[in-house]
Amino acid sequence: MPYRVEVTRAGDAALDRLVELGALDVDHLPGGGIAAVMPDGVAPEHVARALGVDDVSVSPAVGRDAESVWILGPRSTRIGRVRIVPARDAATPGVLRLTDSAAFGTGLHPTTAMCLEMIEEILQLPTPGALLDVGTGSGVLALAGLLLGVPRALGLDIDAEALRAARENARLNALDRRLQLVRGGPDAVAGTWSLVVANLLAAPLVELAPVLVRRVGHHGRLVLSGISSSVESDVDRAYQRLGMHHVRAQSRAGWSALVLQASW
Repeated sequence: MPYRVEVTRAGDAALDRLVELGALDVDHLPGGGIAAVMPDGVAPEHVARALGVDDVSVSPAVGRDAESVWILGPRSTRIGRVRIVPARDAATPGVLRLTDSAAFGTGLHPTTAMCLEMIEEILQLPTPGALLDVGTGSGVLALAGLLLGVPRALGLDIDAEALRAARENARLNALDRRLQLVRGGPDAVAGTWSLVVANLLAAPLVELAPVLVRRVGHHGRLVLSGISSSVESDVDRAYQRLGMHHVRAQSRAGWSALVLQASW
């Protein structure tokens, strides 16, 4: 488990030395100190020796996105036309502000980034009238879709805490009137959508395939992510057997995302 280290006074070369040791994130602190998130394979005493100090302050690190992204604190990122920033930043056009919560979806994980890129690409076609986000987490995908021009969105999640985070993020971005949130999976709602997104994992995506495809409207698009690249073809086949046509795939950092289109 990665951990956080702090040094109250650090030399000019401290940042470079921490990076050489494999730091996952590094930042300067007020007063000349430095903080870093270190992998558990690097002992604190090794860090101290590398920095030329007697001791370092050690505390637990906070993992985001199901402890797959390790950062010192919320940070800004740009994915296509969407800029995602911490909630403390000022509200400006085209910017999506997110609270720092345990809900998955900071924009920093490759699976989220690929989803957002695919959504933006799809929206270059005639804009879908509505978006269904299955496993909405922080609401980042649904909210980004709304920012990019989708008139309304519905977010589903089985986790009540995730829905609370998504609701707060919608309110924070003045999008709460256009985003509906429902607790449950794709079987908790009826109807079809012209754009459906699901950033889950490969196993639940395969398990949910029969009900997910029933939520895709006439010639609608389905974006799937959270797929380990080693099983991408298995997920793709599961949906093609149900009448979805493969449009394209994308891979990054060991993860894959798919775009499929309804044949009906």
